[in-house]
Amino acid sequence: MNASVTFWGVRGTIPTPGPHTARYGGNTACIEVRDPSGHLVILDAGTGIRSLGRVLQASAGPSGVRADIIVSHAHWDHIQGLPFFAPLFIKGNHLTVWGPKQGDVGMDTILKTLMQPVTFPVPLEALAAKLDVKHVGAEPIAAPGCTITAMRVRHPSVTMGYRLTFPGGESLVYVSDNELGRGGDYPVGPKWRDDFVRFIAGADLLVHDSMYTPEEYPQHLGWGHSTFTETVELALDAGAKRVALFHHEPEHSDSSLDEITNQARDQADRRARLEVVLAAEGMKLTL
Repeated sequence: MNASVTFWGVRGTIPTPGPHTARYGGNTACIEVRDPSGHLVILDAGTGIRSLGRVLQASAGPSGVRADIIVSHAHWDHIQGLPFFAPLFIKGNHLTVWGPKQGDVGMDTILKTLMQPVTFPVPLEALAAKLDVKHVGAEPIAAPGCTITAMRVRHPSVTMGYRLTFPGGESLVYVSDNELGRGGDYPVGPKWRDDFVRFIAGADLLVHDSMYTPEEYPQHLGWGHSTFTETVELALDAGAKRVALFHHEPEHSDSSLDEITNQARDQADRRARLEVVLAAEGMKLTL
């Protein structure tokens, strides 16, 4: 069995439902990964996780839903779907949420704040499922069918990119929010890009923040996001086999994303063989 990747939310910043986003989708970041053992890894918990949760609960067997939920960081568009994730409310399910500390603030505190009575009617402590909350650190996460390593990326707040390596050697790199350009002052060190290229090297699939066009980026220096041209260049430098443009700008319509895809593929074709796809809700890729 090969690992599979299914996109449930591909938008950045805020959900954007409506006719102008119907083809690519308006939900915020969430990706389902099934490793070769069948174990479920969920990357980020934006609004896309709600639909995923309904499907998981409808198909759950006697042992219930088991999953590792890997959170890149605690900005709203990456955790706002978690309170609406149906498996949290069903006894017998077992979920583990992993994420980075934000200074002295732990992920458990962040989730409790997200689900406190003034913002949500059900507190974290009242959930029926068994919920573990753990912090991402230097040690890899040993999931049942893959190993997950983390690297800090260039985004306001502590934000992690993740590499999932499967038993057959296949790999997925997920980087939802990251500024490859010259903007921002981030505590990652002067050799960060070289280290980042090595972190990605040879990935079967790179899913990377591609929020802006080159024309838009100068107005967003320091916001912690990249252009699609920078993402393609990174994938080429790292020797990735396939790249999925991700975390789409809320104002980018389906037609504008079509144009971005065409330009990104032209850019890749001019330099080397690289498959470029634009992440869309419902898209399923196999590694």
